[in-house]
Amino acid sequence: MNKLKTFGILILLAVTVQVSTAQTSVNGIAPGAYKTTPNFINDISFTPNGILLSTESGGSKSVKAIPAPVVVKTNKIKEATKSIIETLSGLQYKYAMMLNVEVESLKNLSLFSFIDDWFGTRYRMGGTTKNGIDCSALTSTLLLAVYGFVVPRTARQQYKVTAHIKKDELKEGDLVFFNTHGGVSHVGLYLDNDYFVHASASQGVTISSLDDSYYAKRFICGGRVEQD
Repeated sequence: MNKLKTFGILILLAVTVQVSTAQTSVNGIAPGAYKTTPNFINDISFTPNGILLSTESGGSKSVKAIPAPVVVKTNKIKEATKSIIETLSGLQYKYAMMLNVEVESLKNLSLFSFIDDWFGTRYRMGGTTKNGIDCSALTSTLLLAVYGFVVPRTARQQYKVTAHIKKDELKEGDLVFFNTHGGVSHVGLYLDNDYFVHASASQGVTISSLDDSYYAKRFICGGRVEQD
């Protein structure tokens, strides 16, 4: 009986070994080979440590695989944008288009409210009202109403009491002086992006560019009001 049991166990072991060998033969891969053997696709090898790229010299270089960042979309950005838009006024949109600047950059609403109120007022030499105003009357009235600065009445006087600056140093609220009829004969107030507001003899109160050929040729300098 013991011999019979021993013989049966030997037969069972032989069958198990044959089945295991046959399965390995069908798969074509030796046990554990998947852990070390790279897979090749058009000279690109994928391994557990990254990617192997074939080089022109016949070798290979390893490139570590880095997972792509995941972008998470939230409603916070939309809410923030909506909040900003709701705080902007039609005045800001209007003058941002005229100055070719971003709407959010126009923060001095008092300045643009003043300009909007006077915009289109006809030019009149010596005038100081909505019935007609000249360039220096406009700048002196604007500086007082918006910034609280008191300056003399004429363009030449305003030129004398300001600190002279170059074009690339101009900031909002600085004066800009021109030689249109000999010497300092025209003045405006700088806004942004090379634009300035002034009382033009031909258009009345308007906004023009320092890059306009007429004003570019006649530009003298900027003037910064310095008050205690």
